[in-house]
Amino acid sequence: MDTYLLDWVNLLLRWTHVITAIAWIGASFYFVFLDNSLHKPTAPDLVGKGVDGELWAVHGGGFYNPQKYLVAPKAMPENLHWFYWESYATWLSGFGLFTVLYLFNAGTFMVDRTVHDWSSSAAVASALGFLVAFWFVYDIICRAFGRKKNGDLIVGACVFVFVVFAAWLACQLFAGRAAFLLVGAMLATAMSANVFFWIIPGQRKVVAQLKAGQPVDPIHGWRAKQRSVHNTYFTLPVLIAMLSNHYGWLYSGEHNWVVLVLLMLAGALVRHSFVARHKALVLGKRVPWEHAMAGVAALLAMVVWLVPQPEPAVPVMAAAQAAAPAGGVAPAAGAATAHAVSFQQVKGVIDQRCAMCHSAALPSKGIAFDSPASIKRHAQQMYQQTVVLKVMPLNNATQITAGERDLLKRWYEEGAPVE
Repeated sequence: MDTYLLDWVNLLLRWTHVITAIAWIGASFYFVFLDNSLHKPTAPDLVGKGVDGELWAVHGGGFYNPQKYLVAPKAMPENLHWFYWESYATWLSGFGLFTVLYLFNAGTFMVDRTVHDWSSSAAVASALGFLVAFWFVYDIICRAFGRKKNGDLIVGACVFVFVVFAAWLACQLFAGRAAFLLVGAMLATAMSANVFFWIIPGQRKVVAQLKAGQPVDPIHGWRAKQRSVHNTYFTLPVLIAMLSNHYGWLYSGEHNWVVLVLLMLAGALVRHSFVARHKALVLGKRVPWEHAMAGVAALLAMVVWLVPQPEPAVPVMAAAQAAAPAGGVAPAAGAATAHAVSFQQVKGVIDQRCAMCHSAALPSKGIAFDSPASIKRHAQQMYQQTVVLKVMPLNNATQITAGERDLLKRWYEEGAPVE
Protein backbone atom coordinates (compact mmCIF):
# COMPACT_ATOMS: atom_id res chain seq x y z
CA MET A 1 0.00 0.00 0.00
CA ASP A 2 2.87 2.41 0.80
CA THR A 3 4.37 1.84 -2.65
CA TYR A 4 0.97 2.31 -4.27
CA LEU A 5 0.39 5.64 -2.49
CA LEU A 6 3.93 6.77 -3.31
CA ASP A 7 3.25 6.07 -6.97
CA TRP A 8 0.17 8.30 -6.77
CA VAL A 9 2.22 11.09 -5.20
CA ASN A 10 4.79 10.61 -7.95
CA LEU A 11 2.15 10.79 -10.68
CA LEU A 12 0.36 13.86 -9.31
CA LEU A 13 3.59 15.76 -8.66
CA ARG A 14 4.85 14.92 -12.15
CA TRP A 15 1.55 16.01 -13.70
CA THR A 16 1.58 19.29 -11.77
CA HIS A 17 5.21 19.88 -12.66
CA VAL A 18 4.60 19.40 -16.38
CA ILE A 19 1.50 21.65 -16.38
CA THR A 20 3.18 24.51 -14.52
CA ALA A 21 6.38 24.16 -16.56
CA ILE A 22 4.38 24.48 -19.78
CA ALA A 23 2.76 27.65 -18.42
CA TRP A 24 6.10 29.12 -17.32
CA ILE A 25 8.04 28.23 -20.47
CA GLY A 26 5.16 29.37 -22.67
CA ALA A 27 5.06 32.77 -20.98
CA SER A 28 8.86 33.07 -21.13
CA PHE A 29 9.03 32.18 -24.81
CA TYR A 30 6.18 34.56 -25.63
CA PHE A 31 7.69 37.57 -23.91
CA VAL A 32 11.14 36.94 -25.41
CA PHE A 33 9.46 36.76 -28.82
CA LEU A 34 7.51 39.92 -28.01
CA ASP A 35 10.59 41.88 -26.90
CA ASN A 36 12.42 40.98 -30.09
CA SER A 37 9.46 41.55 -32.43
CA LEU A 38 8.39 45.06 -31.38
CA HIS A 39 8.33 47.89 -33.91
CA LYS A 40 8.98 51.51 -33.03
CA PRO A 41 5.64 53.32 -32.99
CA THR A 42 5.05 56.21 -35.36
CA ALA A 43 1.65 57.38 -34.14
CA PRO A 44 2.04 60.63 -32.14
CA ASP A 45 -0.33 59.48 -29.41
CA LEU A 46 1.75 56.34 -28.73
CA VAL A 47 5.02 58.26 -28.76
CA GLY A 48 3.52 60.84 -26.43
CA LYS A 49 2.50 58.13 -23.96
CA GLY A 50 6.04 56.77 -23.85
CA VAL A 51 5.42 53.61 -25.86
CA ASP A 52 8.78 52.26 -26.99
CA GLY A 53 7.54 49.37 -29.14
CA GLU A 54 4.35 47.72 -30.34
CA LEU A 55 3.23 44.62 -32.19
CA TRP A 56 0.09 43.76 -34.09
CA ALA A 57 -0.85 40.08 -34.01
CA VAL A 58 -3.84 37.92 -34.86
CA HIS A 59 -4.76 34.83 -32.88
CA GLY A 60 -7.94 32.87 -32.26
CA GLY A 61 -10.02 35.15 -34.47
CA GLY A 62 -9.00 38.37 -32.71
CA PHE A 63 -6.46 41.12 -33.25
CA TYR A 64 -4.04 42.08 -30.48
CA ASN A 65 -1.87 45.17 -30.07
CA PRO A 66 0.61 44.69 -27.18
CA GLN A 67 2.70 47.77 -26.37
CA LYS A 68 5.88 48.11 -24.34
CA TYR A 69 6.68 51.30 -22.44
CA LEU A 70 10.18 52.63 -22.11
CA VAL A 71 11.04 52.06 -18.43
CA ALA A 72 7.42 52.45 -17.25
CA PRO A 73 4.10 54.15 -18.09
CA LYS A 74 3.53 57.64 -16.75
CA ALA A 75 0.79 56.44 -14.40
CA MET A 76 0.17 53.11 -12.72
CA PRO A 77 -2.60 51.17 -14.55
CA GLU A 78 -5.54 49.97 -12.49
CA ASN A 79 -5.21 46.32 -13.53
CA LEU A 80 -1.70 44.90 -13.60
CA HIS A 81 -0.99 41.21 -14.19
CA TRP A 82 2.10 39.64 -12.64
CA PHE A 83 3.94 36.58 -13.93
CA TYR A 84 5.59 34.66 -11.11
CA TRP A 85 3.43 31.83 -9.82
CA GLU A 86 4.20 29.79 -12.94
CA SER A 87 7.88 29.87 -11.95
CA TYR A 88 7.36 29.18 -8.25
CA ALA A 89 4.87 26.35 -8.84
CA THR A 90 7.20 24.73 -11.38
CA TRP A 91 10.15 24.78 -9.01
CA LEU A 92 8.17 23.64 -5.97
CA SER A 93 6.54 20.73 -7.80
CA GLY A 94 9.88 19.80 -9.40
CA PHE A 95 11.70 19.86 -6.08
CA GLY A 96 8.90 17.80 -4.53
CA LEU A 97 9.25 15.23 -7.30
CA PHE A 98 13.05 15.23 -6.91
CA THR A 99 12.61 14.66 -3.18
CA VAL A 100 10.14 11.79 -3.54
CA LEU A 101 12.03 10.02 -6.30
CA TYR A 102 15.68 10.74 -5.54
CA LEU A 103 16.35 12.23 -2.11
CA PHE A 104 14.12 9.72 -0.28
CA ASN A 105 15.70 6.88 -2.27
CA ALA A 106 19.24 8.17 -2.56
CA GLY A 107 20.81 4.78 -1.94
CA THR A 108 19.00 3.38 -4.97
CA PHE A 109 18.77 6.29 -7.38
CA MET A 110 21.69 8.58 -6.56
CA VAL A 111 24.50 6.37 -5.31
CA ASP A 112 26.38 4.16 -7.75
CA ARG A 113 29.29 2.66 -5.85
CA THR A 114 31.15 1.93 -9.08
CA VAL A 115 31.19 5.71 -9.67
CA HIS A 116 31.70 7.00 -6.13
CA ASP A 117 31.41 5.01 -2.92
CA TRP A 118 29.69 7.16 -0.31
CA SER A 119 26.68 7.23 1.97
CA SER A 120 23.14 8.17 1.02
CA SER A 121 23.15 11.11 3.43
CA ALA A 122 26.35 12.49 1.89
CA ALA A 123 24.83 12.17 -1.58
CA VAL A 124 21.68 14.02 -0.50
CA ALA A 125 23.66 16.83 1.14
CA SER A 126 25.87 17.18 -1.93
CA ALA A 127 22.89 17.25 -4.29
CA LEU A 128 21.31 20.08 -2.32
CA GLY A 129 24.70 21.79 -2.28
CA PHE A 130 24.79 21.69 -6.08
CA LEU A 131 21.51 23.59 -6.27
CA VAL A 132 22.66 26.31 -3.86
CA ALA A 133 26.27 26.58 -5.06
CA PHE A 134 25.37 27.02 -8.72
CA TRP A 135 22.96 29.84 -7.98
CA PHE A 136 25.51 31.53 -5.70
CA VAL A 137 28.33 31.41 -8.29
CA TYR A 138 26.06 32.27 -11.22
CA ASP A 139 24.66 35.31 -9.38
CA ILE A 140 28.15 36.56 -8.55
CA ILE A 141 29.16 36.23 -12.21
CA CYS A 142 26.14 38.23 -13.35
CA ARG A 143 26.67 41.00 -10.82
CA ALA A 144 30.43 41.19 -11.38
CA PHE A 145 30.51 41.25 -15.19
CA GLY A 146 26.96 41.91 -16.41
CA ARG A 147 27.33 45.68 -16.85
CA LYS A 148 30.90 45.72 -18.13
CA LYS A 149 31.85 46.12 -21.78
CA ASN A 150 30.85 42.94 -23.64
CA GLY A 151 29.23 41.89 -20.37
CA ASP A 152 26.74 39.50 -21.95
CA LEU A 153 29.54 37.64 -23.73
CA ILE A 154 31.69 37.46 -20.59
CA VAL A 155 28.81 36.25 -18.44
CA GLY A 156 27.82 33.67 -21.04
CA ALA A 157 31.35 32.30 -21.30
CA CYS A 158 31.82 32.13 -17.51
CA VAL A 159 28.47 30.45 -16.95
CA PHE A 160 29.18 27.93 -19.72
CA VAL A 161 32.54 27.00 -18.17
CA PHE A 162 30.92 26.61 -14.76
CA VAL A 163 28.13 24.43 -16.18
CA VAL A 164 30.74 22.20 -17.86
CA PHE A 165 32.58 21.86 -14.54
CA ALA A 166 29.35 21.11 -12.68
CA ALA A 167 28.37 18.46 -15.25
CA TRP A 168 31.78 16.81 -14.97
CA LEU A 169 31.72 16.87 -11.17
CA ALA A 170 28.15 15.53 -10.93
CA CYS A 171 29.05 12.60 -13.18
CA GLN A 172 32.06 11.81 -10.96
CA LEU A 173 29.93 11.70 -7.83
CA PHE A 174 26.44 10.47 -8.70
CA ALA A 175 24.85 7.68 -10.69
CA GLY A 176 24.60 8.82 -14.31
CA ARG A 177 20.83 9.14 -14.31
CA ALA A 178 20.86 11.25 -11.14
CA ALA A 179 23.79 13.34 -12.35
CA PHE A 180 21.99 14.38 -15.53
CA LEU A 181 18.82 15.22 -13.65
CA LEU A 182 20.73 17.11 -10.96
CA VAL A 183 22.47 19.37 -13.48
CA GLY A 184 19.08 20.14 -15.04
CA ALA A 185 17.62 20.86 -11.59
CA MET A 186 20.61 23.09 -10.86
CA LEU A 187 19.88 25.28 -13.89
CA ALA A 188 16.13 25.24 -13.16
CA THR A 189 16.81 26.42 -9.61
CA ALA A 190 18.81 29.36 -10.96
CA MET A 191 15.93 30.19 -13.32
CA SER A 192 13.38 30.32 -10.52
CA ALA A 193 15.82 32.15 -8.23
CA ASN A 194 16.20 34.79 -10.96
CA VAL A 195 12.46 35.37 -10.78
CA PHE A 196 12.34 35.32 -6.96
CA PHE A 197 15.43 37.41 -6.16
CA TRP A 198 15.70 39.81 -9.10
CA ILE A 199 12.86 39.97 -11.60
CA ILE A 200 9.86 40.28 -9.28
CA PRO A 201 11.60 42.43 -6.59
CA GLY A 202 12.79 44.81 -9.33
CA GLN A 203 9.31 45.08 -10.76
CA ARG A 204 7.88 45.74 -7.29
CA LYS A 205 10.35 48.59 -6.81
CA VAL A 206 9.30 50.11 -10.13
CA VAL A 207 5.64 49.88 -9.12
CA ALA A 208 6.40 51.46 -5.73
CA GLN A 209 8.27 54.34 -7.38
CA LEU A 210 5.38 54.93 -9.77
CA LYS A 211 2.85 54.98 -6.96
CA ALA A 212 5.01 57.39 -4.98
CA GLY A 213 5.37 59.70 -7.97
CA GLN A 214 9.15 59.21 -8.01
CA PRO A 215 11.37 58.84 -11.10
CA VAL A 216 11.70 55.19 -12.07
CA ASP A 217 15.24 53.82 -11.85
CA PRO A 218 15.92 51.96 -15.16
CA ILE A 219 18.41 49.61 -13.47
CA HIS A 220 15.55 47.43 -12.22
CA GLY A 221 14.23 46.87 -15.71
CA TRP A 222 17.74 46.19 -17.03
CA ARG A 223 18.44 43.55 -14.38
CA ALA A 224 15.06 41.89 -14.86
CA LYS A 225 15.59 41.76 -18.63
CA GLN A 226 19.09 40.31 -18.22
CA ARG A 227 17.90 37.45 -15.99
CA SER A 228 14.83 36.85 -18.13
CA VAL A 229 17.03 36.42 -21.21
CA HIS A 230 19.28 34.01 -19.29
CA ASN A 231 16.21 31.99 -18.34
CA THR A 232 15.19 31.54 -21.95
CA TYR A 233 18.64 30.15 -22.81
CA PHE A 234 18.54 27.78 -19.83
CA THR A 235 15.15 26.36 -20.84
CA LEU A 236 16.08 23.83 -23.53
CA PRO A 237 19.19 22.59 -21.69
CA VAL A 238 17.01 21.99 -18.61
CA LEU A 239 14.40 20.12 -20.63
CA ILE A 240 16.89 17.78 -22.29
CA ALA A 241 18.58 17.06 -18.96
CA MET A 242 15.20 16.14 -17.47
CA LEU A 243 14.18 13.98 -20.43
CA SER A 244 17.52 12.17 -20.57
CA ASN A 245 16.78 10.02 -17.52
CA HIS A 246 14.53 7.88 -19.75
CA TYR A 247 17.46 6.89 -21.98
CA GLY A 248 20.11 4.83 -20.26
CA TRP A 249 22.44 4.85 -23.27
CA LEU A 250 22.89 8.61 -22.79
CA TYR A 251 24.07 8.60 -19.20
CA SER A 252 25.63 5.17 -18.75
CA GLY A 253 28.79 5.69 -20.83
CA GLU A 254 32.30 6.46 -19.62
CA HIS A 255 32.21 10.06 -20.88
CA ASN A 256 28.60 10.77 -19.94
CA TRP A 257 29.41 14.30 -18.78
CA VAL A 258 30.51 15.18 -22.33
CA VAL A 259 27.22 13.83 -23.65
CA LEU A 260 25.31 15.99 -21.17
CA VAL A 261 27.29 19.14 -22.07
CA LEU A 262 26.78 18.59 -25.80
CA LEU A 263 23.05 17.99 -25.36
CA MET A 264 22.63 21.18 -23.34
CA LEU A 265 24.83 23.18 -25.72
CA ALA A 266 22.77 21.99 -28.69
CA GLY A 267 19.60 23.14 -26.93
CA ALA A 268 21.06 26.56 -26.13
CA LEU A 269 22.23 27.05 -29.73
CA VAL A 270 18.84 26.12 -31.15
CA ARG A 271 17.14 28.48 -28.70
CA HIS A 272 19.51 31.29 -29.68
CA SER A 273 18.57 30.88 -33.32
CA PHE A 274 14.91 31.45 -32.52
CA VAL A 275 15.70 34.47 -30.32
CA ALA A 276 17.89 35.97 -33.05
CA ARG A 277 15.29 35.14 -35.69
CA HIS A 278 12.67 37.39 -34.11
CA LYS A 279 15.07 40.33 -34.06
CA ALA A 280 16.30 39.68 -37.60
CA LEU A 281 12.78 39.71 -39.00
CA VAL A 282 12.06 43.09 -37.41
CA LEU A 283 15.30 44.56 -38.78
CA GLY A 284 14.80 42.98 -42.21
CA LYS A 285 18.04 41.02 -41.94
CA ARG A 286 18.93 37.43 -42.73
CA VAL A 287 17.82 34.92 -40.11
CA PRO A 288 20.99 33.48 -38.53
CA TRP A 289 20.09 29.80 -38.72
CA GLU A 290 23.76 28.81 -38.48
CA HIS A 291 23.43 28.63 -34.67
CA ALA A 292 20.67 26.06 -34.95
CA MET A 293 22.69 24.23 -37.59
CA ALA A 294 25.61 24.04 -35.15
CA GLY A 295 23.27 22.64 -32.51
CA VAL A 296 21.93 20.04 -34.92
CA ALA A 297 25.51 19.18 -35.94
CA ALA A 298 26.35 18.54 -32.29
CA LEU A 299 23.36 16.20 -32.02
CA LEU A 300 24.33 14.37 -35.22
CA ALA A 301 27.90 14.01 -33.95
CA MET A 302 26.52 12.35 -30.81
CA VAL A 303 24.32 10.06 -32.91
CA VAL A 304 27.47 8.80 -34.63
CA TRP A 305 29.57 8.75 -31.47
CA LEU A 306 27.07 6.78 -29.39
CA VAL A 307 26.26 4.13 -32.00
CA PRO A 308 26.16 0.80 -30.09
CA GLN A 309 29.12 -1.36 -30.93
CA PRO A 310 28.17 -4.85 -32.07
CA GLU A 311 28.50 -7.33 -29.26
CA PRO A 312 30.61 -10.40 -30.01
CA ALA A 313 28.46 -13.45 -30.54
CA VAL A 314 28.16 -15.45 -27.33
CA PRO A 315 28.27 -19.21 -27.95
CA VAL A 316 25.37 -21.09 -26.45
CA MET A 317 27.54 -22.95 -23.99
CA ALA A 318 29.38 -19.77 -22.93
CA ALA A 319 26.07 -17.97 -22.45
CA ALA A 320 24.82 -20.85 -20.36
CA GLN A 321 27.92 -20.71 -18.17
CA ALA A 322 27.48 -16.93 -17.74
CA ALA A 323 23.82 -17.33 -16.86
CA ALA A 324 24.31 -20.08 -14.34
CA PRO A 325 23.93 -18.98 -10.71
CA ALA A 326 27.13 -18.76 -8.72
CA GLY A 327 28.12 -22.27 -7.71
CA GLY A 328 25.47 -23.80 -9.96
CA VAL A 329 25.76 -26.07 -12.93
CA ALA A 330 24.91 -24.69 -16.35
CA PRO A 331 22.47 -26.70 -18.45
CA ALA A 332 23.93 -28.53 -21.39
CA ALA A 333 23.62 -26.69 -24.69
CA GLY A 334 20.57 -27.85 -26.58
CA ALA A 335 19.51 -30.18 -23.79
CA ALA A 336 16.29 -28.38 -22.86
CA THR A 337 14.88 -27.10 -26.15
CA ALA A 338 15.78 -26.60 -29.78
CA HIS A 339 16.01 -22.84 -29.23
CA ALA A 340 19.44 -21.20 -29.39
CA VAL A 341 18.74 -19.75 -25.94
CA SER A 342 16.97 -21.91 -23.40
CA PHE A 343 14.58 -20.59 -20.79
CA GLN A 344 16.81 -22.00 -18.05
CA GLN A 345 19.63 -19.77 -19.21
CA VAL A 346 17.34 -16.73 -19.13
CA LYS A 347 15.96 -17.76 -15.74
CA GLY A 348 19.54 -17.89 -14.42
CA VAL A 349 20.13 -14.27 -15.49
CA ILE A 350 16.80 -13.11 -14.02
CA ASP A 351 17.41 -14.86 -10.71
CA GLN A 352 20.87 -13.36 -10.40
CA ARG A 353 20.30 -9.85 -11.77
CA CYS A 354 16.59 -9.00 -11.48
CA ALA A 355 14.81 -11.06 -8.83
CA MET A 356 15.95 -9.08 -5.80
CA CYS A 357 13.70 -6.18 -6.93
CA HIS A 358 11.09 -8.13 -8.92
CA SER A 359 10.08 -11.08 -6.74
CA ALA A 360 6.79 -12.11 -5.21
CA ALA A 361 7.95 -10.59 -1.92
CA LEU A 362 9.14 -7.34 -3.54
CA PRO A 363 7.30 -6.73 -6.83
CA SER A 364 8.85 -3.37 -7.74
CA LYS A 365 6.48 -1.41 -10.04
CA GLY A 366 4.06 -4.34 -9.72
CA ILE A 367 6.36 -6.65 -11.70
CA ALA A 368 7.42 -9.99 -10.26
CA PHE A 369 9.51 -12.57 -12.13
CA ASP A 370 8.36 -15.39 -9.86
CA SER A 371 6.98 -17.80 -12.45
CA PRO A 372 7.49 -18.66 -16.13
CA ALA A 373 4.07 -17.16 -16.91
CA SER A 374 4.99 -13.87 -15.22
CA ILE A 375 8.34 -13.74 -17.01
CA LYS A 376 6.60 -14.35 -20.32
CA ARG A 377 4.00 -11.65 -19.57
CA HIS A 378 6.66 -9.03 -18.83
CA ALA A 379 9.14 -10.12 -21.52
CA GLN A 380 8.58 -7.02 -23.65
CA GLN A 381 9.12 -4.66 -20.71
CA MET A 382 12.25 -6.55 -19.75
CA TYR A 383 13.54 -6.29 -23.30
CA GLN A 384 12.79 -2.56 -23.53
CA GLN A 385 14.30 -1.62 -20.16
CA THR A 386 17.25 -4.03 -20.04
CA VAL A 387 18.30 -4.48 -23.66
CA VAL A 388 17.15 -1.40 -25.60
CA LEU A 389 17.27 1.45 -23.05
CA LYS A 390 19.69 -0.28 -20.65
CA VAL A 391 18.20 1.52 -17.66
CA MET A 392 17.70 -1.71 -15.76
CA PRO A 393 19.04 -2.97 -13.44
CA LEU A 394 18.99 0.52 -11.96
CA ASN A 395 22.52 1.94 -11.89
CA ASN A 396 23.48 -1.63 -12.89
CA ALA A 397 23.52 -2.43 -9.19
CA THR A 398 23.61 -6.18 -9.91
CA GLN A 399 26.40 -5.87 -12.49
CA ILE A 400 24.61 -7.43 -15.43
CA THR A 401 27.06 -8.07 -18.27
CA ALA A 402 26.88 -7.23 -21.95
CA GLY A 403 26.76 -10.94 -22.67
CA GLU A 404 23.75 -11.38 -20.42
CA ARG A 405 21.94 -8.50 -22.07
CA ASP A 406 22.65 -10.13 -25.41
CA LEU A 407 21.29 -13.42 -24.07
CA LEU A 408 18.00 -11.73 -23.10
CA LYS A 409 17.91 -10.02 -26.50
CA ARG A 410 18.22 -13.27 -28.43
CA TRP A 411 15.68 -15.00 -26.18
CA TYR A 412 13.12 -12.23 -26.75
CA GLU A 413 13.72 -12.21 -30.50
CA GLU A 414 13.08 -15.95 -30.55
CA GLY A 415 9.62 -15.32 -29.14
CA ALA A 416 10.47 -15.42 -25.39
CA PRO A 417 9.86 -19.16 -24.97
CA VAL A 418 9.36 -20.48 -21.43
CA GLU A 419 9.03 -24.18 -22.20
